[in-house]
Amino acid sequence: MSSLFERLKSDAAADWQAYVRHPFVLGLGDGTLPKASFQHYLVQDYLFLIEFARAYAIGVYKAPNPQEMRKASEGMHSILNETNLHLKLCAEWGLSREAVEKTKEARATVAYTRFVQEAGLRGDMLDLVVALSPCVVGYAEIGTALAASGTGLDGENPYTAWIREYEGEGFQSVARASLEQIDRLAALSLTEARYPRLLEIFRQATRLEADFWQMGLTIAD
Repeated sequence: MSSLFERLKSDAAADWQAYVRHPFVLGLGDGTLPKASFQHYLVQDYLFLIEFARAYAIGVYKAPNPQEMRKASEGMHSILNETNLHLKLCAEWGLSREAVEKTKEARATVAYTRFVQEAGLRGDMLDLVVALSPCVVGYAEIGTALAASGTGLDGENPYTAWIREYEGEGFQSVARASLEQIDRLAALSLTEARYPRLLEIFRQATRLEADFWQMGLTIAD
């Protein structure tokens, strides 16, 4: 049986490619992304991750068994640890944690994070992890692709630290664990009648990811 994630990704292929090959991502890979765009994105991504940690907290409550409770708890802690890179880079630009945390959330940040939280609140844990998967698994895919691009880690790219974060084994293992969790939950509750709703959740989350890149590229509020 193929994985649920791969089926969702295949059925939303156009949206997925628009996300993982967005001009913002390509600019990270070749180092041409304007610094102001990256800085705006990174501050918003910190705020984004705080809200994603809350989504994992919803997962603890929604979990069907202790194994999935532990997995959701680990995800929450992993995300909070991920914010250390953001704060380190922001500090290099003279932005303190306090300044970052006082920044207003952009509309793209609010739209995406609240969509994911609502998916978990209205549905079950499978709905939630499907909504989370474009971020968790997508960033791992993007990190791997940019690291192999020839310019991502060439020593001249100003975004090498970001790329290393997501192509590194630490984050890659998080993504693999997420894929395994999706299939565990699918084995418990996936039906063909339910699949179209999961696909719509996945497709919408993927589009919101692309919108988040665009927010960084245009420095939209």
